[in-house]
Amino acid sequence: MTRKLANVLCIAMLAGTVTAYADKPDEATQNAAAKKAVELCSACHGPGGNSISPTFPRLAGQREEYLENQLKAFKAQKRGEPDAHDFMWGIAASLDDKMIAGLAHYYASLPPARGIPGDAALIARGKDLFDKGVPSKPLPACSTCHGMNGEGIGEFPRLAGQHAAYMVKQITVIQSLLRAAPVMHGIVKEMNRAEMEAVAAYLQSL
Repeated sequence: MTRKLANVLCIAMLAGTVTAYADKPDEATQNAAAKKAVELCSACHGPGGNSISPTFPRLAGQREEYLENQLKAFKAQKRGEPDAHDFMWGIAASLDDKMIAGLAHYYASLPPARGIPGDAALIARGKDLFDKGVPSKPLPACSTCHGMNGEGIGEFPRLAGQHAAYMVKQITVIQSLLRAAPVMHGIVKEMNRAEMEAVAAYLQSL
């Protein structure tokens, strides 16, 4: 997939989501979502959405559109990787659309976690891959859809500050088609483990 094609796919997907998330949840929904986040979600995702374990993603500062889409995917059992089945299918099944929107808004409004430093050479390699991709594969630049600083764009998730091990795992399950992600399937299909780990180390450091 060329960088130009990746740009076209990202723009096309974003065009369909401009108005889908225009309404902010009402105050009662926001309060109920904040309570559920503290009493239930924090057990895995940590206080303030900053998980310690790389099994569970950091949610603080994540894109609201992305969070809402993923919670709906868990509820519909469209995410088939083992962790989704074991941890999220049952929880998401009890959430209605208002609560899903409230939780997405709650976590998106929190300040994102600080990056975690790591091996300088690995991070530099990851930055190069994130910014430029690998034209010979072809592997387009990750920044095309995820933002110049990994902050996410529209429904494409924030990756900055995320656990490196979690990101490597997600690339792997997308690559193996255990997790449905149509745009990403074509992009990551030729990524090798070393490339995954380098990009993940860079993003974790942001």
